[in-house]
Amino acid sequence: MTAPAALQISYEDLYARWERGNWSAMAIDFSRDREDWAALSDFERRAAMWNYSLFFVGEDAVATDLAPFIEAAPREEQKYFLATQQVDEARHSVFFKRFMHEVAGVDGQSTRATLDAVRPQLTWGFRETFAMLDRITGVLRKDRSAPALARAVTMYHFIVEATLAQPGQHFITDYLERRDILPGFREGMKQVANDEQRHIAFGVKLLHDLAQADPRVPDAVADLLRESLPKTISLFWPPGGDRRYTEVFGATLEDIYEEGARSLESKLKAAGLPLDSLPGPQLLPLDLSPRERAERGIALVSHGFMGGGEIPPSKDPEAMEILFDMVRRAVDERHTPERPLTLQWDFQDAQPWHLRIDNGSTAAAPGRAEAADVTFRCRYRDWVDVMGGRADPRALLLRGRLRPKGSLRTLAQVPRLFPR
Repeated sequence: MTAPAALQISYEDLYARWERGNWSAMAIDFSRDREDWAALSDFERRAAMWNYSLFFVGEDAVATDLAPFIEAAPREEQKYFLATQQVDEARHSVFFKRFMHEVAGVDGQSTRATLDAVRPQLTWGFRETFAMLDRITGVLRKDRSAPALARAVTMYHFIVEATLAQPGQHFITDYLERRDILPGFREGMKQVANDEQRHIAFGVKLLHDLAQADPRVPDAVADLLRESLPKTISLFWPPGGDRRYTEVFGATLEDIYEEGARSLESKLKAAGLPLDSLPGPQLLPLDLSPRERAERGIALVSHGFMGGGEIPPSKDPEAMEILFDMVRRAVDERHTPERPLTLQWDFQDAQPWHLRIDNGSTAAAPGRAEAADVTFRCRYRDWVDVMGGRADPRALLLRGRLRPKGSLRTLAQVPRLFPR
C-alpha cells in the first residue's frame, strides 16, 4: 500500500520552504493595476470587489486565529512552522489592504477602516464559517488534546484553506492571466497561493500525525466536517444567487464547487483519513462524481435548503427529493435498531414524506407510510431549517413547533440516528 503523502515531507522541510519563498507585500507595484481596474466594467468591478473582500476579511481573521494553534501544537517544529504561517497570513492581509485602498479606492486610513468598509460584501456562509473557526480555535486555549487540535486543523487547513480559499485563488489567477490584467494583484495572488499550498501541506501532515497518535481523531474530524458543511457550502454563493458574479470572469459556480470537492477529498486521503473511512453517516455523496457533488451542493443552496434562509425552501417534488436524499444519507447506521423503523413527516404546508430504515438499508419516499413508528408534525420551513443547521430541533420541540408522535422508547432512539 502506498504511504500517505503526509509521510513524504518533514516539518523542517516545510519551514525551509518558507524561508526560500519569502516575499514582500509592500514591494508589489500596483501602478498598472489602477489603469486596468478603471478599464473594467462597473459590474466586473462589483463582482471582483465581492470576491476580493471575502479573501481580505478572511486573511485578517485567520491571522488572529492561529495563535491558539501555536500554543496547542505538541512539538517545537510544529510551533515554529505555525509561527511562519501567522506571519504569512498577516502579510496576505497587508497585501489585500494595499490593493483595496491603492487600486479599488476603499477607505485606507487604517486596516480596520478598510475591513469595515468591505464587510457588507460578506455572505452568510462566510460569517457562519469564520464564527465557527473562531469558536473551534478558541477551544484550544483550554483544551490542547489531540481531538481538539484535529478539529481545529480540519476546520482551518482543510476547510478554510483547501476547500474554500484554494479554489477561489485559482479562479482569480486564471482569469487575470487569461486577460493579462492587474499584474501587481496577480503577482500577489500567486504568492498567496504558494503560501497556502505550504500551509495545507503542513495541515495534512499534522492531521496524519495526530490520527496516528490518538484513535479519537477520526471521530473528531468526522464530527467537525458534519457540523461545518451546512455553513461552508454557501460561503461562495454570490449576491442574490447571481451567477454573473463568477461567469463574467469565465468560471461557473459548478467549476469552483467541483474543485473544492476534489481538494477536500484528496487532502483527507493524503492525511490517511479518506472520506469513506471516516466514522458515522456519509459526509458527502461519494457515489456521485465531484462534479455531481458540486451540482448537488448548488441545488441545496438554490432551493433554500442550505444558506442563511433568505431563499424560501422549494416545495417542488424534485427539490424535496434532494432534501430527503440528504435526510437519508444523514442516518447513522451504527445506531439503527434491529427491527425496521419508519419515520414519517407530516408537514402542515407541504407534501408528506417518510423514511424507512431496515437492516442497514435506508430509503426515503413521498407520501404517507402505511404504518409509521414515529411521526413528526411541523411546518416544512422549520424542518428545512433543522437540516440546514439554522434551527435546533430541541428548541423547536420546546416551543411546540416540532411535535413528534410515537412510543417514548422509539422516540428516544431518533436523536442517535441523526448526529449533529
